[in-house]
Amino acid sequence: MTDDRPLVALTMGDVAGVGPEVIARAWAGGPLHALARPFVVGDSATLRRAVALLETGATVRTIDAPEAADPTARSIPCLDATGQDLSGVRPGIIDARAGRAAFDFLARAIDLAMVGRVDAIVTLPLQKESLHLAGVPHPGHTEILAERCRAPEHAMMLYLDAPEGSGRPGLGVIHATFHVALRRIFDLLTVENVESKIRLADEAFRPLTGGRAPRVAVAGLNPHAGENGLFGDEEWAVIGPAVASVAASGIDVVGPVPADTLFARALGGEFDAVVAMYHDQGHVALKTIGFDRAVNVTLGLPIVRTSVAHGTAFDIAWQGKASTSSLIEAVRVAGRIVSGRRMLAGSAGSTR
Repeated sequence: MTDDRPLVALTMGDVAGVGPEVIARAWAGGPLHALARPFVVGDSATLRRAVALLETGATVRTIDAPEAADPTARSIPCLDATGQDLSGVRPGIIDARAGRAAFDFLARAIDLAMVGRVDAIVTLPLQKESLHLAGVPHPGHTEILAERCRAPEHAMMLYLDAPEGSGRPGLGVIHATFHVALRRIFDLLTVENVESKIRLADEAFRPLTGGRAPRVAVAGLNPHAGENGLFGDEEWAVIGPAVASVAASGIDVVGPVPADTLFARALGGEFDAVVAMYHDQGHVALKTIGFDRAVNVTLGLPIVRTSVAHGTAFDIAWQGKASTSSLIEAVRVAGRIVSGRRMLAGSAGSTR
């Protein structure tokens, strides 16, 4: 019988953080295997230490190719993907070796996904300072993914799945700007940039809505969405024209909407996706609502990539305290997107 569960590569992230132990604990819990066929792209020796720390009783099995994964609740397949010796990396300490290895894990998983050997990537957190020390010229996952996938039009979506049985696709927040200083936001917000993010939101949600056009709302940048220019002109000079242009093409979008009321309206079911103007405008709202269930999704890529919404948590790393909720949700959402893309591809093929 054909196994339709997606083959999902879990990248270990920065090994000085909680990534390895989150994988080990989630594996022992069981839900991962109902959702997907997961395997780890990382360092098998480090993963064995995490399994020993948590005393789960699982066995880490080194594999040479994703096709050999064959995961079970008691057997964790791990594809070694770095030449770094990580035995001396200390928990909770910035280390160039860990930064380089985190990059290596991600690069290997991306390359496998790009040639169709895995269905999706789910990433555990990396540490930006460790990346920098390792000479990696990118601040995080999103930028590495965009360059390696050759995807100039991309964005990060923070996504919160809807409750079981609600009939809703969940709520996603897409960011017009992301890892930049606040003072740079005003220079980066252009009509073209906001238009691009609205289109990415529409495209990203269709696998989650079964093909239905998602309802997108665009947040204002200034208090009260600028109050007709009283508190700034970005709403009428940039955001409003972008919304009008994209709406004219047939996308279901409104805005700019004052951010202080927008998220309450979205949670009430009025919108499926929100385009936020900057990182904290979107992240604070969604993480307050569901920190342990939020998932990062990279939009605009030719591959499926989701991620936990938390960081490396150096303060509790390798103490057996880290929660697995976000990883389980990230795998669940990756599976939903893969299934949705397959369905849409099948529908397109049947109408030809």
